[in-house]
Amino acid sequence: MRTHRQFVIAPSLARLIQKGRGGERVLEGYFPGQPQRSTYVQIGETCSSLILEAGGNGPTEEQADLPLAHAQALLAVSQGQVEYVRTRLSIGAREIQVVHFVRPSPLDLVMMTVAPEDEQDFHPLSWFGPEVSAEPAYERRRLALGVAPEAPEVEFTNAALNSLLDLLENRFTTWPLPGQAVGSDQPAPNASPLSKAPVPKPETERDQEIGDRGIEDTVIRDLARALQPRQR
Repeated sequence: MRTHRQFVIAPSLARLIQKGRGGERVLEGYFPGQPQRSTYVQIGETCSSLILEAGGNGPTEEQADLPLAHAQALLAVSQGQVEYVRTRLSIGAREIQVVHFVRPSPLDLVMMTVAPEDEQDFHPLSWFGPEVSAEPAYERRRLALGVAPEAPEVEFTNAALNSLLDLLENRFTTWPLPGQAVGSDQPAPNASPLSKAPVPKPETERDQEIGDRGIEDTVIRDLARALQPRQR
């Protein structure tokens, strides 16, 4: 069974992602839930659907496409609604959804689905904030039908910002390991310190510099002698 992971991120990073990659505006209307199942209508920019979520051994979804007019009519009579902008990013085969909630209150989340075989090797990226996967208050249904949680203050480092910029600029295509540098401009781990040493100048340039310094020294000594008081 796949697990759904959620992390809070800083609003400024979510805004940067949306500016760089755009996003799809989505409206969802939720109806009162029943034991082991719930229903909601979803209106995106390209399609509208009625979605049935069933519990049991693992959450499953059944989706039926709707005409836009029918979806809007269902949305109008729904018990609670959410509106958000969703931006999709990918690293290899893994997809990241960055969701900026517009209502009922501002909130920025990163959502991922992790396969069981990848769970042990999965680790959050450096720009992810606190994980809220196990907190029901951050589920979209709870946001629509209940009281939205107060968005926590999320700090990020310069390294985290650089990691996100590398992703937006397509500088890496595989999920980095913990502590691994992801920027293409990072020096290679085994690079020799001599690789940064200045290139030796040709012999003629060095001779010219030595000659120039010798002339300067001679001029300075002659000027010093000229300024010395003369003995009578």
